Amino acid sequence: MCGWARELGFARVGVADVDLATAEPGLLAWLNNGFHGGMDYMAAHGLKRARPAELVPGTVSVITARMDYLPQGTPADWQPVEFARLDRPTEGIVSLYARGRDYHKVLRARLQKLAERIAAEVGPFGHRAFTDSAPVLEAELATRSGQGWRGKHTLVLSREGGSMFFLGEIYVDLHLPRTEPTGAHCGQCTACIDVCPTRAIVAPHRLDARRCISYLTIEHDGAIDEDLRPLIGNRIYGCDDCQLICPWNKYAQTSRLADFDARDGLAGSDLPTLFGWNEEEFLRRTEGGPIRRIGHVRWLRNIAVALGNALAALPAGDTRRAPLQAALQARAENPSALVREHVQWALGR
Repeated sequence: MCGWARELGFARVGVADVDLATAEPGLLAWLNNGFHGGMDYMAAHGLKRARPAELVPGTVSVITARMDYLPQGTPADWQPVEFARLDRPTEGIVSLYARGRDYHKVLRARLQKLAERIAAEVGPFGHRAFTDSAPVLEAELATRSGQGWRGKHTLVLSREGGSMFFLGEIYVDLHLPRTEPTGAHCGQCTACIDVCPTRAIVAPHRLDARRCISYLTIEHDGAIDEDLRPLIGNRIYGCDDCQLICPWNKYAQTSRLADFDARDGLAGSDLPTLFGWNEEEFLRRTEGGPIRRIGHVRWLRNIAVALGNALAALPAGDTRRAPLQAALQARAENPSALVREHVQWALGR
């Protein structure tokens, strides 16, 4: 199975048991604290998330897979290169994973192909593939199957690949030999906690999504809290800071698939240009990619915040201010009240 998986672009596969009972108290505490924010789907399925055999009746094993996503051609010093974008306030930052094709599409298709190869070997069997698309405790299953350990930022870390990878699962009705979990190797390091701009990592292994920039710019569909807007900086879709600072990501691997290579315009573009995309251009440029899921209105909301932060960062008289103000003024009468609110806030910066 490992050979087939590698042919399909996966870095590693493992097998987990379906008994996740020990993960249930932590899941309930996280939900009870409201740390899931507006992600109601996280609570909607209750403990079914921690009970694979209830989610997909007949499941007795879970095949887990991870796929590296750093774009091909990523330089060895990619971490400082990405951090340097924060020092260019007029540049819009899109999270690394989102610059290429939608990972949901890529992984789901390849997980299905892996299941088909297994079926060709052992005969038909019951299965269902998931990629961040259902009430599945992906990180828990990944750690139990030896993909890595949970970092203090809650992401899975691997000694061979850092954390720059996607996870996917195939729930199967086959009894498969389990792969052994690995130990944790974060030690006393708190770099990810310390670097978080909004202090969303409230304790080791505990994330308050309501403060997380990735949540705010992707999952959250309303107005962004005014106290948090200045902390977002020029991040317009997602945030990689806790991964950029992680020492283990010096071992992050580039993808063997061209799917995750950055699309034109999603790395290094200036904010006024991105803010100028009308809905048609937004849909065209994001077709087949994950950014399209947030829609044009939230895209504009996010960039308006970044434009306001850029204005606050640039000194009076700086020639870069005029294009930012002009871009905002052009959207001041936008049909969306959400966009108008964030534009007015930005102009006041």
